[in-house]
Amino acid sequence: MKIKKKNTVYLSLGSNIGDRHQHLMDAIEQIKLLPGCTVEKLSSVYETDPVGFADQTPFLNMVIKIETSLQPEELLNSTQKIEEYGGRTKTIRWGPRTIDLDILLYNNENIKLKHLEVPHPRMFKRGFVLIPLKEIEPNLIFSDGKPIERYIEELSEKEGVRKWRISYGEEGSELSEN
Repeated sequence: MKIKKKNTVYLSLGSNIGDRHQHLMDAIEQIKLLPGCTVEKLSSVYETDPVGFADQTPFLNMVIKIETSLQPEELLNSTQKIEEYGGRTKTIRWGPRTIDLDILLYNNENIKLKHLEVPHPRMFKRGFVLIPLKEIEPNLIFSDGKPIERYIEELSEKEGVRKWRISYGEEGSELSEN
């Protein structure tokens, strides 16, 4: 029996419609149910000002680290099904959404497919992605050799990223207010 390789993946989660926090937690529970997936780390939850389409409520964002045997396209299809299950509709680019899941990093690979680009093409310009990613992987160095800290230093919109709730404790306890 062939054992499938485990891949290290970082996902960004965001929500700004309805019970934003519950949408994030529901998505994490759905990710845990994916075959061959284990959630390894969760960042704190951050409240962030909208980017792109500004006339909407603030987002809650976080980053999670998973180990998975799913291939990139299989994982993309699975995350899109979780978005659909969570009630996401795509009407306005960068508009309001119940849940948004993005594959940020897949191992240390550079992937360019028709519907998937990894590293995520806009992640290096988004504080709501880099700040929670740095929280769970403070010494991360990207395939270009540049450390995450350097990208964060170069951000212009990091002031719009505020810690909303702290991460899970060592015991895996509930998220607590900041």
